[in-house]
Amino acid sequence: MSKVQTFGIGAGARELATEDMILNIGPQHPSTHGVLRLRLRLDGERIEHAEPIIGYMHRGAEKLFEVRDLRQIIVLANRHDWLSAFANELGVVLAAERMLGMEVPVRAVWARTLLAELNRVLNHLMFLGSYPLEIGAITPIFYAFREREELQRVLEEVSGGRMHYMFNRVGGLKEDLPLGWMARTRAAIALVHSRMPDISELIMGNEIFRARTRGVGVLTREQVLQYGVSGPIARASGVDFDLRRDEPYLAYGDLTVPVVTRSEGDCLARFEVLHDQVLTSLDLADACLDVLEELPPGPINQRLPKILKIPVGHTYAWTENPLGLNGYYLVSRGEKTPWRLKLRSASFNNIQALPEMLEGQLVADMVAILGSMFFVVGDVDK
Repeated sequence: MSKVQTFGIGAGARELATEDMILNIGPQHPSTHGVLRLRLRLDGERIEHAEPIIGYMHRGAEKLFEVRDLRQIIVLANRHDWLSAFANELGVVLAAERMLGMEVPVRAVWARTLLAELNRVLNHLMFLGSYPLEIGAITPIFYAFREREELQRVLEEVSGGRMHYMFNRVGGLKEDLPLGWMARTRAAIALVHSRMPDISELIMGNEIFRARTRGVGVLTREQVLQYGVSGPIARASGVDFDLRRDEPYLAYGDLTVPVVTRSEGDCLARFEVLHDQVLTSLDLADACLDVLEELPPGPINQRLPKILKIPVGHTYAWTENPLGLNGYYLVSRGEKTPWRLKLRSASFNNIQALPEMLEGQLVADMVAILGSMFFVVGDVDK
C-alpha cells in the first residue's frame, strides 16, 4: 500500500503567490507602434492597472514652431504624425489664412480637399494592414501596401514627397496639378476601390481575427467623451461626430460626407470603422475630381511677400485628421514667427483612454487592444 505524501508551503512562498507582478512593456517593444512604454500591474494573467509612459520621442515641436516662420513650421508640422503629413500641414495654413483674412483660390480649396482624402486613405491602409499582423495574420499587410503604393505614386508625382509632402502653402498649394495627373489619380482610386474586397474578405470573415477582437477592449461612449477621444476610435463607440460634416472646412460644406459609426466600441468595431472610412474617402476623392475637372483654369495660390508677418491676434484651427481631431492654437504679436503655437494632437488624447480599456483584460489581449487604438507615437510625444 503506497503512502500519499503531503507538502507544506512556506510563508514566503505563500506571500509571493498572492503578490502582484509589475511588467514593463517597452520602450522598445515591437507591438507598441513606436517608442511607448506600458507599466502593467498583473494579477496572474489579468491586468489590474495599466500606465502608459510617454515622452521617449519628445522633440519639443511647439517650441520649435515659435522660432520659425510659417514655411519652416509647415516642414516641422507634417512630421508629428508621419502617416498624416498633408493633414498636419493643412491645420497650420488654415490658421494663418484665417488670421490674415486671406481668401484661397477655389482651385486650391478643391485640390486640398482631394489630397487630404487621399492622405486619409493612405493612413488607414497602413493600420488595416499592420493591425492584423500584430495578432498573427501576415497576409493583409501585403494587400494594404499594394493599394498604398497606387496612391503613393500619384501623391509623389504631385508633391515630390512620399511621406512628408510639404505641398501646402499659406494661400494655396505649392504649384498646380501636373498635366494628366487627375486622370491618373482617378484610375488609381478606381483600382484601390476595386481591390478593397480583397482585404475585407481576407480579414472580416476570419474566425480567428473575430475571436481575438470581438468584445475585447471595449471603450464606452461615456469614456470617449470624458477623455476627449476622437476620430475613428470615438466613432466606433457610437460618437457621431466628424468635423468634415459638423463644422465644414475646405470644400466639405459642398460635399455629402457620410459618417461611419459603430456602437460596440470594441477592437472589431474600431477596425470596421477604419475599413469603411477608406471607402468613404475614396468616394469623396472621386467627387473632388469631378469638380476639379469642371473648373476653368485659374490660380492655385496667392502671391505672398518675401517676409510674411501674421497680424496681432489669436485663432484656433482644427481639422478632422485621419486619427482624430488635430488643432493649432496660434497667437501672434505681429511678427513673422508666432508668439505661441499650441498643438492639440489626436493620438495624445486618444492614448490616455488606454488604461480604461486594458484594466481587467488578459495579458494575451493587450497587443490586440493596443493595436486597435491606431495611434502614432510621434503624435503622442510631439
